[in-house]
Amino acid sequence: MKIAIGSDERTNLTDRVLAELKQRGHEVILFGSLAENDPEIDWPVSCSKVASAVVTQKADEGIVFCWTGTGASIAANKVSGIRAALCHDAETARGARIWNHANVLVLSLRATTEAIAKEILDTWFSTPFSEDEWNLLQIKRIKQLEEKV
Repeated sequence: MKIAIGSDERTNLTDRVLAELKQRGHEVILFGSLAENDPEIDWPVSCSKVASAVVTQKADEGIVFCWTGTGASIAANKVSGIRAALCHDAETARGARIWNHANVLVLSLRATTEAIAKEILDTWFSTPFSEDEWNLLQIKRIKQLEEKV
């Protein structure tokens, strides 16, 4: 799987997540401070680049970081077709995948430990989207909201 990943800051957490993704056999596309020559490292830009890579199918999914994760969530979710979820634990990641069909994982650089990040990644990649009729209706309604704008 191709994973677009971006952050405004490179930290032990971002390096650990990158190593974990590579260990799992994923190909990574780097943005912001994680890329060698990306002059645009601010979180609104790096997160929107990740989101754009996902909606244009240059990447299958994305992961973005910022200090709290809130700004990264907001920036990624401004891109139509993105359902970015700020996850502080594995159960939130599970719900984001099942009920929200989240395609961008958001992690807080401040609040996420490396151990919790691994648990979140385990759950994120092992949890399929729900295909039940009620849930699909909810996703359809989200898409309708995007079309109204």
